[in-house]
Amino acid sequence: MSFNAQWISQHALTLWALLLALVLIGADAVWRRAVKRRAVADPSAQSLLRPITAAAVILAGVLVSTAIAMEVRRQAGLTVFDAALASDLRDNMPLPVLRAISWITHIGDPVVVMIETAIVTLWLLVRRYWQLATIWVVALVGTGLINQTLKQIFQRERPLHDHGFIVEHSFSFPSGHASGAMVFFGMLAYVLVVLTPARLHRAIVACAVGLITIIGISRIILQVHYFSDVFAGYGTGLAWVVLCIGSGEYFRLRRKSPLP
Repeated sequence: MSFNAQWISQHALTLWALLLALVLIGADAVWRRAVKRRAVADPSAQSLLRPITAAAVILAGVLVSTAIAMEVRRQAGLTVFDAALASDLRDNMPLPVLRAISWITHIGDPVVVMIETAIVTLWLLVRRYWQLATIWVVALVGTGLINQTLKQIFQRERPLHDHGFIVEHSFSFPSGHASGAMVFFGMLAYVLVVLTPARLHRAIVACAVGLITIIGISRIILQVHYFSDVFAGYGTGLAWVVLCIGSGEYFRLRRKSPLP
């Protein structure tokens, strides 16, 4: 376990880039398949998210988060890997790299996300997209409440991060940056896909997936979160954002008119 953590820490940036590439390729493949599905003469294909797909993704997110939470609660093998990886990253990560990554991670800071959320909300209200505005606000407020509730339940201390480029004092599990990025950029992509021409959708999804991946993994490299914190955050965020998008699609199709 320690050897694996050490190897990962020594190749963290390469692995980060590979993960980003794989996630982007996977997301693009899924998106293209969904576009082809909607192109056929199938009434259910009018939805951006099929109910069975939404249910499967929500279940997967909940199960992954629950499994990680149980490991953390029991202080089982995953937490040993967490500690080893954080320690090895602290020993192997160059300070100039940490400084650069600390700038990137601020994209997902709560204050930044709240300001951006308010701007998007105001724009939706001004344009009278009432239903989109409602779903947007529920999604963003909800993820904050879920994350803070889980932090208070687990009260996990953060790993030591003494590089000085970023300091966090709140509880560690799950990562608010990971879940927040998942919900914010996931919902932003949904809003833009609903409101923009189809030729832009592929790029919108790619940007959202890329930012979600970059922000979450940056928290591990900066040692402000354990590995399990980030992936539990991804799991809870994914389940919640898919539930919100699925609800939006349900009401949109129920009205049999464009969602706005």
